[in-house]
Amino acid sequence: MGQPHIITFANEKGGTGKSTTAVHTAIALAAAGRRVGAVDLDSRQRTMTRYFENREATIRRLDKRLLQARFEVIEELSEANLEAALDRLGAEADIIVIDTPGRDDPVARAAILKADTLVTPMNDSFVDLDLIGQVNPDTYKVTKPSFYADLIWTSRTQRAKQVGKGVDWVVLRNRLQHIDSHNLRRVGAALDELSKRVGFRVIPGLGERVIYRELFPKGLTLLDLADLGEVGIAHIAARQELREMIAGLAIPAAGERQAA
Repeated sequence: MGQPHIITFANEKGGTGKSTTAVHTAIALAAAGRRVGAVDLDSRQRTMTRYFENREATIRRLDKRLLQARFEVIEELSEANLEAALDRLGAEADIIVIDTPGRDDPVARAAILKADTLVTPMNDSFVDLDLIGQVNPDTYKVTKPSFYADLIWTSRTQRAKQVGKGVDWVVLRNRLQHIDSHNLRRVGAALDELSKRVGFRVIPGLGERVIYRELFPKGLTLLDLADLGEVGIAHIAARQELREMIAGLAIPAAGERQAA
């Protein structure tokens, strides 16, 4: 099958919807006909793993044929165990989604180094923006990239030297309901400036919705609307957000990946 395309979700800050977005991405790609594997590097919180386990339980309970990804959680974190998990899943998958913990550690850095597509979810706030760049408190202009941006730059440079391939770094801009429009414009302007300096793409992510918290216990996604029971306009709007996000990720088709 060739080497799978690896999508790593990484952000050292918590509360950005990283695991939920990773699961939705995995299922959306499976719905598009891809063979998807998933690796959870957060053996303590296990949010991605719990999501997929809840999905398996729903499949058994309702006797439904829901799309699913093959998934593993790495209990003992090491680069060797990450490599072994990628080898096992890569034998049957052409896409592997990695969910990293909300902290900096050697295995998370190794997962970033493995990424063909690196996704950094962030909320529309200067608290989250501080992860990748610092701004002037009066003008809100970017003063310098952050430690994390420097880390990603180093990892991308290292990967280019090792395998001769670049990394598509995507900042996923999630929307918070309580952020006013003036603040949104300031965050957006700072992101645009940083993207040119640091070298990432910005795409729209998902909105802050109660829906996502309600889907977790059953392991369902917005692509499972037929199994959600009562569906409202909010569900339809959220599903469209998801579809736009997946399109924005621009994951190459399996044939394109092989040809590359």
